[in-house]
Amino acid sequence: MSDIHAKINNLSLSAQKVRIVIDMVRGKSANEALEILRFVNKRAALPVSKLVDSAVANAEENFGVSRDDLFVAKITADEAPTRKWRRFGARGRFKPILRRSSHVTVILRERGA
Repeated sequence: MSDIHAKINNLSLSAQKVRIVIDMVRGKSANEALEILRFVNKRAALPVSKLVDSAVANAEENFGVSRDDLFVAKITADEAPTRKWRRFGARGRFKPILRRSSHVTVILRERGA
């Protein structure tokens, strides 16, 4: 049984903020992870929930694995390219604004494997 992957590229949230949410679900069963994410009051919870749900759907459709046997083996949030914006401040000063983004990857495995 191979690992089941799903990935979000260029999520417009910083990796630091996404890591707070993904640390809650690492190592949990897929159903439990989705329940936890449903009630987390963070902006990153919705995209991470969709990602885990997509990985579960991949497992059911492509590999014929039951969602009850799956668990979150590995989930990471890496930095993506940062968009640099500029704002001009008082007295001719330059105020850079960094719009950070992230790549989130989840790997599910079967409990028995």
